[in-house]
Amino acid sequence: MESSIGIIISLIMAIYLFIDAPKHNKSRWLWAILGLIFGPIAVGIYLIKTGRKVLGWIITIVAILLYILFIFLIVVAAVLFSTGGAF
Repeated sequence: MESSIGIIISLIMAIYLFIDAPKHNKSRWLWAILGLIFGPIAVGIYLIKTGRKVLGWIITIVAILLYILFIFLIVVAAVLFSTGGAF
């Protein structure tokens, strides 16, 4: 269920980029593929490049922080699993 929600969100971002890119003289296929693969980071960079810098930077920074938090939690879980729950 969670993975299908992630796929739907990525598709929504890709569709938004596909529709909005020609309005700013950008390649719709390039930005749609980047949005599908990289998600919110691609949307943030797209917004920065099209003049909506404040929103773009907010989305990019929040996405990067969430990715870092996710990686940190995976590392902590791996350490706890490998040590049997004791530090």
